[in-house]
Amino acid sequence: MPSTWSRRRLLQASAASALALSIMGTTTGQVFAADDEYAALRGTWRDLILGTGFAPTVEPYRTLLANIGTSARSYLSTMAPVGGSLWPDRSYADPDPDTDAESYTFSANMNDSYSRLNTMAQAYVQPGTGLTGDTALRDAVLTGLDHLYAEVFNENATQYGNWWNFQIGAPQSLMDTSVLLYDALSETQIANYCKAVDKFVPDSVFASYSGTSTGANRVDLCRGVILRGIVGKNPDKIALASKALAPVFPYVTSGDGFYTDGSFIQHTTIPYIGGYGSVLHDGVGRLLALLRGSSWELKDPNTQLFLDTVEKAVAPFVYNGLMMDNVSARGISRSGSNDHLRAHGMMASILLVGQGASAEENARWRAMVKGWMQRDYYSTALKDPGLSLIRASLLQSLQDDTTVKAAPEPVEHRLFHNMDRATHRRRDWAASISMASKRISHYEFGNGEHARGYHTGAGWLSWWGSDFGLEQYSDAYWPTVDPYRLPGITASRKPLADGEGGNWGGPRPDSAWVGGTTDGEYGATGQHLKGLSSTMNAKKSWFWLEDSIVCLGAGITSTDGYAVETTVDNRHLGTTGTPALTVDGKSQPTTQGWTATFTRAEWAHVAGQAGYVFPVRAKISAVREERTGAWKDINTGGPADRITRRYLTLFTDHGTDPTDGDYAYILMPGASAKATAQRACDKGWLKILSNTGDHQGIRVPKLGFTAVNFWVPGTVDKLTTSAPASVLIRENRNGTATIVVSDPARQAISLDITWNRRVSKVLTKPSTLTGATTGSSLKLTFGDLTGAAGAPQKITVRLA
Repeated sequence: MPSTWSRRRLLQASAASALALSIMGTTTGQVFAADDEYAALRGTWRDLILGTGFAPTVEPYRTLLANIGTSARSYLSTMAPVGGSLWPDRSYADPDPDTDAESYTFSANMNDSYSRLNTMAQAYVQPGTGLTGDTALRDAVLTGLDHLYAEVFNENATQYGNWWNFQIGAPQSLMDTSVLLYDALSETQIANYCKAVDKFVPDSVFASYSGTSTGANRVDLCRGVILRGIVGKNPDKIALASKALAPVFPYVTSGDGFYTDGSFIQHTTIPYIGGYGSVLHDGVGRLLALLRGSSWELKDPNTQLFLDTVEKAVAPFVYNGLMMDNVSARGISRSGSNDHLRAHGMMASILLVGQGASAEENARWRAMVKGWMQRDYYSTALKDPGLSLIRASLLQSLQDDTTVKAAPEPVEHRLFHNMDRATHRRRDWAASISMASKRISHYEFGNGEHARGYHTGAGWLSWWGSDFGLEQYSDAYWPTVDPYRLPGITASRKPLADGEGGNWGGPRPDSAWVGGTTDGEYGATGQHLKGLSSTMNAKKSWFWLEDSIVCLGAGITSTDGYAVETTVDNRHLGTTGTPALTVDGKSQPTTQGWTATFTRAEWAHVAGQAGYVFPVRAKISAVREERTGAWKDINTGGPADRITRRYLTLFTDHGTDPTDGDYAYILMPGASAKATAQRACDKGWLKILSNTGDHQGIRVPKLGFTAVNFWVPGTVDKLTTSAPASVLIRENRNGTATIVVSDPARQAISLDITWNRRVSKVLTKPSTLTGATTGSSLKLTFGDLTGAAGAPQKITVRLA
């Protein structure tokens, strides 16, 4: 088969002409399409699977194609169809079919079998695999499809195990393979495979937008049925499934989907832009591209809302080529994946989605993605061995496009109040916070995945530098880190069971006050933390500034009978790292196993990483250790090989059963030891206004910044509130001030804010502000804020 694939291009050209000949029914609204239109759609989908416009002998395509060939050859040599399996290591014959963990494994084996056949089909049709056009490989795929149809996936079979394998996984692989080998399939085979999809993905799955038919799952279900319609030449199926995408686009106010603030939720209470959100973007992007110009082109005006999520929901969580782990839930526990690899797929999806966006949007997105690619020194996207050909071709084309200039990282603060996350981005570093509330789960455990993620919602503060630290969470971090000492968290050392809270339990604390405020550049965030399966209780606040994050904790109590710790930071050092630790100007030992406690520390510095300032001299413990674990410890599907990594941890031990513990520190990512020491000496730079279980607030005079988290009504410095609230004030050099107020608990039916500062005029105000009095002080009166769902309310005033 020629490497230039002229036959495929000829088919596409013919199909494009045929599109103009498609016939639209006018009496019943039913769409009738000529065979050529189905052929055109199959050709488009082939390209969306296989990629286009690449030379198979050039890297990275040569290696990617060779890898596909290697996998396919292995599958071909070990394939042995017998009753209950297609491969000896993938038995799907469940002796007691139900929905328990054992049945989940059997159904996954069925799905894996279809995935392997799809890989073999790709090796057959793709150039450069070493198996291109190999009839023995093609015939083996056809044999495998018929074997699975006869035994486990047919119109008379019964679903067992994980519903996803029967309704999404297997149908997608089956239909993709049917497109790739369409010319080799008989009419009987096509009819059989379509009947199987109809059985497990009936029209009724689209009857309501609920249950397992929401968000990314709805998109996946639509994809399977649309492809079934194309393969089976059934216009009604294509029409039904394409219309069923409509509920995905509008923003939601509860449950699964995108929110107006950019939050994305799946499984009701789980932030998931890096997992299901990525699946949704990839799926919608492909389906929009597939149906564009066809009789079923999606013309829903709400698709613009979806396009807007690229910058509102996705981009804030991608930093220099990585997708932040705190929006990937149990996906972070999977061996063979990491934050960079997850970002690679998302970046390619953005480029694909951009083809259907406006010219301005597409240009911005291409510049944004190019910047991410260029700045990722740790895991270059185009060297990702798991990258599909379509994604590789999209990314390579962008890299080769000299007209696109890489966009720099933005300087911004984003609050995602509907999923208890915030991101803070500077030119040289970025950070993000992960919290839990009565609305958002501590973590997600399911399918045996993410067994020890129980404290990822306990104020986990993750951060990265522009040219350092991008590997922090990428190199076997999750199977080796101490799960009770994630950066930033406060946690009881009470031992928790793997999967604490139950399979798919999604445990949530009974905490309403979680959220904050932001003016778009700086921010204030707070969390009323209640420990998972623990009596531990704490008030935690973060104030996000130009070169640092001020972290406060107070009211830390527990009666668990175990120590409670706040982890200042826990730096992953790889297999051999020994960065210098300096405490108050004195270098500390680099020996593994070293530990020490500093009773009145003023500052600390980790070479090449960050500085830490303790505004109130603090008792800080430090430890260097090598930790060993296995992916199987946190994910039953992971390998059991033992892995060892080094860590340098700084933490505060609040003691066993503390009654009113507290802490205060300033995190300075990328700061030198000199800059850290200077900040510690500058006693006027930061004033802690309050750090109690009632109020936490700071003022930074040089920045004109004041922010207070009021856990209860009261007065702090010049600010008074009549109800719990988060208040941020920026006094600007032009004589104005920006005041941002929120009700994170979503309980304020009225709120009065008084700022004891002379104000001459209110310049701008939100609709929630019902009254304002200026003069010697400013009094703001808000109406019912419960409907604002914790969103910041911004006011600008002129100072007197």
